Amino acid sequence: MSDRLIQQWTQTLYAQLTASPSLPAGLTLTGKGHLPSAYPVTELATASVAVASMALAAFMAESGFSVPKVNVDRRLASLWFSTTLQPQGWELPPVWDAIAGDYATVDGWIRLHTNAPAHRKVVEAVLGHHADRQMMAKTVKTWQKRELEQAIVAAGGCAAEMRSAQAWQEHIQGKSVAQEPLFQRSLFPSQSQPAWPVTRQRPLQGIRVLDLTRIIAGPVATRFLAGFGADVLRIDPFGWEEPSQEPDVTLGKRCARLNLHNPQDRHTFEQRLREADVIVHGYRAGALHKLGYTSEQRRLLSPGLVDVCLNAYGWSGPWRERRGFDSLVQMSCGIAEQGMHWAESQKPTPLPVQGLDHATGYLMAAAVLHGLMERLRRGQGSETRLSLARTATELMCFTAMDGRDLNANIGQAEKNDYSATPEPTQWGDGWRLLPPVTLAGTEMQWNFPASALGSAQPVWLEPQ
Repeated sequence: MSDRLIQQWTQTLYAQLTASPSLPAGLTLTGKGHLPSAYPVTELATASVAVASMALAAFMAESGFSVPKVNVDRRLASLWFSTTLQPQGWELPPVWDAIAGDYATVDGWIRLHTNAPAHRKVVEAVLGHHADRQMMAKTVKTWQKRELEQAIVAAGGCAAEMRSAQAWQEHIQGKSVAQEPLFQRSLFPSQSQPAWPVTRQRPLQGIRVLDLTRIIAGPVATRFLAGFGADVLRIDPFGWEEPSQEPDVTLGKRCARLNLHNPQDRHTFEQRLREADVIVHGYRAGALHKLGYTSEQRRLLSPGLVDVCLNAYGWSGPWRERRGFDSLVQMSCGIAEQGMHWAESQKPTPLPVQGLDHATGYLMAAAVLHGLMERLRRGQGSETRLSLARTATELMCFTAMDGRDLNANIGQAEKNDYSATPEPTQWGDGWRLLPPVTLAGTEMQWNFPASALGSAQPVWLEPQ
């Protein structure tokens, strides 16, 4: 049943992207086990990786290279939804800030997201400074969950009360998201066909991807593209850091910094955008507009651009500009509450991985590849929008299947899950997970090891 669901889900997701009733290549599934959850997370992981790979197969076919079969390993796909690097002689920084997490309120639960210093500052402005989680918990316990959520969000912070799935379906934002397509796509007038140097071995070689994304979905998308040869240039503002994520999501990329409020840096950014084939961004709705880079302006700078973006809570409704992250969306839409009942727990139980982020990332990669295929076929540019909340809607159509072998749970990665060759990252050597997908004659591999944000100059590679 599980493999059948993956096959069906892959076909359904691909059809939502392309309107094609059939896949461009055969799909084989290997690997065993599943991530324990109230929802079929391993099936989502495998299907989302498969959809991105199918979009790559279609792009290659349009370039003259047939791909008869795509193989996805369900175990590796599941593991790639978490940490992909095992450090040797050094440690990854903590994923969560000291006070981030779930807290009991007078009438339920709320999650505070404080990983970014600015977001922690807002929480402390509302609740006061606390030396540890225990003291913070005492203060949060005096609040109503909705009042606290509203106070933190209104102050520019990040928080989400735990809602049930039914409450989300009845909420105005839940209703708005439910009406949105998974892929919101627009096509633009024809441009000249590009002359990308596509090869079977490195099908995305020479394709320039401008990456304006942060934690986690967008970086997952561009990491996938880099794995097949794309020239990914990530741009971050000065001062932005994500130390726990960099060894995972900068693989295969070069990472630079620009201040888009500075005239000289804006000039540099606009030049890179003119030269780009793809832009992937994860700014909240309206944020790039406020910087002067509307959708129309981006197309003027780069006609034929493949433009893919995401936000947390959807592109319509009153929350379209709300700050959000995977863990918050899981609280808002009912996943954490359903998990609590499934686990027979007394506290929120989210997915065992940040599955909305990772799945949306692979769907974004699929949208990029489909856009590139259309650019080859018709010369058209495109814009595609996705959101974590809409991916959650897709997942919540299913629940975990009964009768699963509880001994088949996927836990920590094992030695055989990693490459035999260590990766020399900027922080030290580490073992990287084996790729989750294989295509005949096309190997997923990265041209650069993981590196720190701001470690490169904002320039493209020289054409080969």
